[in-house]
Amino acid sequence: MYKILRKEKLNEQCVLIEIDAPYIARKAEPGQFVIIRSDELGERVPFTISDYDREKGSIVVIYQIIGASTMRLAELEEGDSILDVAGPLGAATEYVENAKRVAVVGGGVGCAIAYPQAKKLFNMGVQVDMIAGFRSKDIIILENEMRAACTELHICTDDGSCGFKGFVTDKLRELIEGGAQYDEVIAIGPVPMMKFVCAVTKPYGIKTLVSLNPIMLDGTGMCGCCRVKVGGKTKYACVEGPDFDGHEVDFDELMRRNSTYKEQEADHVCRLTGGVR
Repeated sequence: MYKILRKEKLNEQCVLIEIDAPYIARKAEPGQFVIIRSDELGERVPFTISDYDREKGSIVVIYQIIGASTMRLAELEEGDSILDVAGPLGAATEYVENAKRVAVVGGGVGCAIAYPQAKKLFNMGVQVDMIAGFRSKDIIILENEMRAACTELHICTDDGSCGFKGFVTDKLRELIEGGAQYDEVIAIGPVPMMKFVCAVTKPYGIKTLVSLNPIMLDGTGMCGCCRVKVGGKTKYACVEGPDFDGHEVDFDELMRRNSTYKEQEADHVCRLTGGVR
């Protein structure tokens, strides 16, 4: 059992929980994830580790309440316990050697995954420009944490209610055309966002790393559900990723695979919630 040490509602759909998990915290690195099962009836759901404290022995997970399992997880409060937390899983992020300046781009809840990347690089002495995109001011998360983990933070909103009005790709292109010389760009968020970030960086030959989120079940490479096409070869995101060279990822195939079960999901009556999908 894994005790919830802290719980914070970041916006209407996003929840942060800090979990007592000393063995995981001891080895966790940016890019890795855990698989959580809230109770005996819960599904096994992968969540990227948003932060960790080795001395305290805790990890932080941020998630959206979008289905039965995350609804059940959201019902737990500080002091309650989670049945299973398996990890750290996946490969830790490998950064460009001797990088001097890196752009870390996050979209929506993907900023919870981009944040530890920026923090790690910033603590390594790298100049980090963090670009964080949201639909509107009301759903911005981790602004203070991101600001403390980078050299410069650029908040982007689709409606212009906070910071730069436009997409993260617009701001990234503006910075590059303005003379920013990036050794690497790290993009984490919705698949279309990562695809278009790669389209911006490719003409400049900037190495671009993306964190992929395919359908995943076991997290150990046995089920094959998380396979993605990278450089024309099949890769398994749970053990060979989740980070890959964005210029080699077949994003169109990934989007098709991620939408495979949309009809079934729409028709499914959940036995856990009495009908709530």
